Amino acid sequence: MADHDHEPPPLAQQLRSRGLRLTTQRQRVLEAVGALEHGTPEQIGTWLAEQAGPDGAAPDTSTVYRNLELLERLGLVWHTHLGKGAPVYHAAQHPHLHVVCAGCGRIDSVDPAVMDGVAERLAADLGYTLDVGHVALSGTCRDCRAAGSES
Repeated sequence: MADHDHEPPPLAQQLRSRGLRLTTQRQRVLEAVGALEHGTPEQIGTWLAEQAGPDGAAPDTSTVYRNLELLERLGLVWHTHLGKGAPVYHAAQHPHLHVVCAGCGRIDSVDPAVMDGVAERLAADLGYTLDVGHVALSGTCRDCRAAGSES
């Protein structure tokens, strides 16, 4: 049985509590984030245009960016820098660390606890508090290593 006591309020309620409306664009951007899992604003805009079809209205990139910023402020999405290019956005379901394959671009999510030792060392040696949610580790996945594509 699911524990619903700790679920965030529905999107419409969160927006209304801040004096905002639940627009179709906001709903669609959040839907695109969920569907793409790790999409850039441009990829989200493309997905929305494809879903709208030839006669549908697709938001422009600035609308996508504005809605992503709002949804992130509400805690519904997070952004992560996976390397070069625009950040990717994903649903804020649970904290996780991203590992990106330099060979094929595969993205895996792992428990941020794998960085506990590094975080403790950075805090002790340099006074930093590590925020693993906005960065990614780069490496070579097992499939690329097996295929001889190590970087």
